Amino acid sequence: MRTMDLSDDEQTFLWELVKTSRQRHHHVTWVDRDGSDRVTALTQPEVVRLNALAHRLGLAKGEVLRRAAHVPVSKQTG
Repeated sequence: MRTMDLSDDEQTFLWELVKTSRQRHHHVTWVDRDGSDRVTALTQPEVVRLNALAHRLGLAKGEVLRRAAHVPVSKQTG
């Protein structure tokens, strides 16, 4: 196999892509604010965090994402 001449940053980026693709992904279906059906792929840590939020709010994961789509993005100063 030929080696690639890449910077450390590029090698780290590619390693992270490979690592992520090897993880089991969880798919959450939900409806966006414009009515479009969406499917969001989450990593294990993301689905654990979303499950915790959904449980705390008493909502389904898809409902949490639907409601989150309506939250305006705050502008950060910097």
